[in-house]
Amino acid sequence: MILIVDDRPENIFSLKTLLELHGFRIDTAESGEEALKKVLHHSYSLIILDVQMPGMDGFEVADAILGFGKAKDTPIIFLSAANTEKHFITQGYTSGGMDYVTKPVDPDILLFKVKTFYKLSEQRRELIKTQNSLRSEIENRKKTQHELDGRIEELHSVLESLPQIAFTIAPDGQVEYVNERWYNYSEKISVFPQTHPDDVSTYKEWEKHFGEGTEYIKEVRIKELHTGTYRYCLLRIIPVRQHDVIMKWVGTYTDIHQHKLINETLEQKVKERTKELITKNEELEMRNHELQQFAWVASHDLKEPLRKIQTFSYLLRDKHCKDAPEAKSYLDRTIKSSERMTDLINALLDYSRLSVSSLFQKTDLNGVLNEILADLEVTISEKHAIINATKMPVIDGVHSQLRQVFQNLISNSLKFSKQGAFPQITITSELVKEKSFESPLSNEGKYCRIQVCDNGIGFDEKYLDRVFTIFQRLNDRRTYEGTGIGLAIAKKIIEKHNGIITAKSKEGEGASFILVLPLHQTVLEQHYEI
Repeated sequence: MILIVDDRPENIFSLKTLLELHGFRIDTAESGEEALKKVLHHSYSLIILDVQMPGMDGFEVADAILGFGKAKDTPIIFLSAANTEKHFITQGYTSGGMDYVTKPVDPDILLFKVKTFYKLSEQRRELIKTQNSLRSEIENRKKTQHELDGRIEELHSVLESLPQIAFTIAPDGQVEYVNERWYNYSEKISVFPQTHPDDVSTYKEWEKHFGEGTEYIKEVRIKELHTGTYRYCLLRIIPVRQHDVIMKWVGTYTDIHQHKLINETLEQKVKERTKELITKNEELEMRNHELQQFAWVASHDLKEPLRKIQTFSYLLRDKHCKDAPEAKSYLDRTIKSSERMTDLINALLDYSRLSVSSLFQKTDLNGVLNEILADLEVTISEKHAIINATKMPVIDGVHSQLRQVFQNLISNSLKFSKQGAFPQITITSELVKEKSFESPLSNEGKYCRIQVCDNGIGFDEKYLDRVFTIFQRLNDRRTYEGTGIGLAIAKKIIEKHNGIITAKSKEGEGASFILVLPLHQTVLEQHYEI
């Protein structure tokens, strides 16, 4: 904006019109006092100032403007009609004027001078603005450099306090700082520690990561200067970025020599132990096989004399003891004991057969249950038992073994029924989320929870751990027959199907056996071992 100062309105009008025609914005003042007020509140690129004015003349106004820090560099063109002498022109320049134009004013010359001084003023303003910007940038850079120096000093202090060998690398790839531990492995800051001949590719690999700007980690062996030995270290070099620009790299060598030696020793011991376990497993498999053969042969050899004892006992009782009640009683006891011995041998054979490998197949538990109920039809009818069962799932399993589980559970419920009460057996099945007795129900569950509940004599739950132990009995053998192996067999079969089994009961209030089995097995073949 240009300020025109003249006490005559016609002069202001003519100059304002001329300059506005050429695109300049104009402000006016009709006295020196008014001009000074406007200079205080506005910034002007050029002031056209009449010399002769009432009150303050142009020279006095120019002198006052020179005292304003804000406007002292504003160019001034003096206009005068009378004062054309040399000493007046000199006074105008001394007062801060950039030019002196006499009236009458030549419009073309004035316009040329206005354009020139206006352009110079604007350029000067831009220059000042640029200088201020540069000054601010320099100050910011100084401040940033000061902060950076402080951070670098702090980083060096941290690196010096580390137990590792620590160093920094400049963006050009040169090592710029190392801590004292570096000199245990290298005599110069510019030379990396010597690596083992087998690790010669280490620094070439680092150069690749340096070019890609990525972190580098590797186990290396470096030579210790005073001992000449190589120690295992973990070398790690990471880039430090600022605004996605790598400012430096920070690296460390962490001594892992002792740890490495311990690991190598452990690995050697693991190999030796693994070899021993393989040998022991082979021996165990061979002895397990021998044990199976022994159990089979022993049971076969035991059955043969038992059959003879039973046969001759029957003959003696039926042919020669009809008139000797006491002898007949002794023979009945002998026969009963031999029958129990036969049952026990058969149960042991069943238990030993669980060591044989079996294939998991799709098994419909509904079919398994129907087969068992058909086999026990006579006993169920004799005891007037009531059996209710919900729909059972199809699972991966061994048909014959699952049949044995449910047959043992249902047979026990029939066997241990209360006198004077008809046995009631309820079998339910539901899908659950997890392999847990308390797992919530889930239509998408991967396990089934099966419960076999009865109204029999039950047992005290403090003996629960004995229920599934082989040869353990909670009831009098004379009252309830059995070998004490059935539930042990059931537990072993369930566990080999990757399931779990437990029981809940109170004396005189029946018992509930709970099984949780996976619907699908992760292996096709299951190996059983005693």
